[in-house]
Amino acid sequence: MTTTVEPVRQEVPPESVAARRLMDKIFKARELAVIAVLVVMLGATQLSNSEFLSQQGIRDLMLNATILVLVAIGQAMVVITRNVDLSVGSVLGISAFAAGLYLKDGGHPLVAVLLAVGVGALFGVVNGALVSLGKVPALVVTLGTLYVIRGIDSIWVGSRQITASALPDGFVDFGSDGISVVPYLALLTLAVLVVVAYYLRSYRSGRDMYALGSNPEAARLAGVPVRARIMTAYVVCGGLAGLAGALYLARFGNVDSNTGNGYELIVVSAVVVGGVAFTGGSGTVYGAALGAVLLTSINGVLPALGVSSVWVTAINGFLLLLAIAVDRILALRVSGALRKKAAQSRSARHA
Repeated sequence: MTTTVEPVRQEVPPESVAARRLMDKIFKARELAVIAVLVVMLGATQLSNSEFLSQQGIRDLMLNATILVLVAIGQAMVVITRNVDLSVGSVLGISAFAAGLYLKDGGHPLVAVLLAVGVGALFGVVNGALVSLGKVPALVVTLGTLYVIRGIDSIWVGSRQITASALPDGFVDFGSDGISVVPYLALLTLAVLVVVAYYLRSYRSGRDMYALGSNPEAARLAGVPVRARIMTAYVVCGGLAGLAGALYLARFGNVDSNTGNGYELIVVSAVVVGGVAFTGGSGTVYGAALGAVLLTSINGVLPALGVSSVWVTAINGFLLLLAIAVDRILALRVSGALRKKAAQSRSARHA
């Protein structure tokens, strides 16, 4: 008779746990700072333009933020594992066209949404396999798939364009209707946000992603299935980019070969500005969502103040550089504090 011995899963070193907890506290403070900036910015704009926060204005702000928030949620999961997905804009575009083509041929809206999610998840599998199994740097992999998917999309779409007139009325209405001032798209995005946040906080596999991003080698020694966790992050990211493509179609009712172009840059900016450390292991999807809301609100604030929209890109770039600089400074200070604490502990034991 043979017995199977379950592998013993070691604990992550206390130093890594302490560092992660300290960084989490710091980045939660960053989220509060983003909220404060958002409130001040919107309040100041309302004082300058009394129509800015009208019912329609609030609805437009929420509608404009939903697509970016959805993609930022998935991107945050990948960044937490110390990786990145630069292909999300291309995935959004090709998923939106796949759903639109299906609806144009008389398909059911729910099936179209599932199709878009499936297309996105499939590309997530490709990215995850190349990063986790092929051990190719995520930046290189997803930069390559960005262009590959965009090329496939351009060849497939060509000069064709899907417009709202070719889509079911109910699907288009879903993209603009809602309950009072809250659009259905915002409610759906909020539900996704809460589910993903709960998973990362309450499930062991979700917490593993933080351990992996905080210290990959320590997580591996502790028994964390690194490849599986990276694959999960990329599949979820791809699936949410696909869902965002379907919602983009419902929101704007227009898809062509340029849909999603450049989206990956603003998504990464939103995630980092929202307090998710680009070096992995810290931050929350709530922070990423706040970063997305902040960046999309800037798009609405500048025209309301009479400022040219060409400044939006410059401001987004400045915020990204500022967030990365703050992350680096905080990481160095936390590392120094932990080393000092460890040295004090060793001195106390020898005393």
